[in-house]
Amino acid sequence: MILLLFGPPGAGKGTQSAFLIEKRSMAHISTGNLFRANIKNETELGLKAKSFMDAGDLVPDSVTVGMVESELESLKGASVIFDGFPRTVPQAEAFDELLTKMSLKIDHAIFVEVPSEMLVERLSGRRMTADGKHVYHVTFNPPKQEGICDVTGEELIQRKDDSEEVISNRLEAYEKSTAPLKDYYESKGVLKSIDGTGEPEEVFGRIEAILGS
Repeated sequence: MILLLFGPPGAGKGTQSAFLIEKRSMAHISTGNLFRANIKNETELGLKAKSFMDAGDLVPDSVTVGMVESELESLKGASVIFDGFPRTVPQAEAFDELLTKMSLKIDHAIFVEVPSEMLVERLSGRRMTADGKHVYHVTFNPPKQEGICDVTGEELIQRKDDSEEVISNRLEAYEKSTAPLKDYYESKGVLKSIDGTGEPEEVFGRIEAILGS
């Protein structure tokens, strides 16, 4: 199964991906993680991506899709969640070409919908470890000791792009880039939208209802 999971910043994609990994043994691919791994390992594609990033340029879709292809090949047919990829219609078209070449297809493109005012509250209260592996929220999921990770004991930080003054810009940019993607996947017959409000387990139940047994 290939599942695309979309949603605005703060919609809970990471939490839902974790549920899918745990309960359905799915692999998880996000372009952010792919970029970091390829750059760290100094792969050919990683070095190409770094050269564009160091110059302040956008990484070409061909490089991003190349990383995705390499990762899919390594997973050898496992069920996969794509978290926030593709981000644009040209990326989606290039991804479709790749999947056709690999004799694969997208089973579901699920958009997690959350009102913007709730997203601001979620994002501005988010705190995490420097590597992003352990995430908390000052209201909804506070650490036992304020500002300290329960697991590692290190100081928690707020991402610069989680400050309120930046969040509204991120949400506006997301809406502009995502609206065409919704139309694209609706035309392909794979689009599903779900309510992303409520407890994480409730949201996961809505995803499960789409995926079936």
